[in-house]
Amino acid sequence: MSLPTPSPRKRGQASQHHTLADGAARRVQRPAPLRQAVYDAIVDLIVQGTLQRGQHLVENELAEYLGVSRQPVREALQRLQTDGWIDLRPAQGAFVHTPSEDEVDQLLGVRTVLETYSARLAAENATPEDVNRLWELQQDGLNALAVNDSEGLVAANAALHAHINTIAGNTVLARHIGLVERRWRWYYLPIAQPRGQSAWTEHAELIKAIAAGDAELASDIMNRHTDRTRQVYHDQRQTKSDTE
Repeated sequence: MSLPTPSPRKRGQASQHHTLADGAARRVQRPAPLRQAVYDAIVDLIVQGTLQRGQHLVENELAEYLGVSRQPVREALQRLQTDGWIDLRPAQGAFVHTPSEDEVDQLLGVRTVLETYSARLAAENATPEDVNRLWELQQDGLNALAVNDSEGLVAANAALHAHINTIAGNTVLARHIGLVERRWRWYYLPIAQPRGQSAWTEHAELIKAIAAGDAELASDIMNRHTDRTRQVYHDQRQTKSDTE
């Protein structure tokens, strides 16, 4: 199947319709277990928004794009359905999953608990070097915000939260946060810009609390930060629903 030639667009600018041709072909690296590599590649395409919610997935097109045969793609699609990334519909095929309000609430509820505890531990453990790194990541987010770069905002947000988790120093906690982080990046992309300056103002307050070693304040700020993100997500969905 020949892929349409993508039209140029500015970084951070939303497109009305995404196809696999919107970016350079992503060839799967053979040294990795092929089924896992194909699975990870398709999840990345979903998280990054190249494959959009509700979009029909065609095995041949995915196989050609990833540079593999149809068999590992078919196997990956089965696992992607099990893990909630896609829906396989009888006689229709595979479609990118559209998360429900309940799904988002459940994940964000778990994330709030985990991240709040992580912020508390980070405030107890942070060194001056750790705090300096948090400020660098904060600046990355502000830079992305200044140029309306949604993907850059998502990456900077994930990097800052990941470093807080590293500072926390709890490997069990980090493992559980890792289980929800990838899906959270998918949920966060549509609201990265609407969340905007307020998110990074809250990050600055959080970094200050961590720098001061105030575990109670850091956990409280993180709790309010994640709760506000949840509210913005639902507000954006409601606004979209009202305009459709």
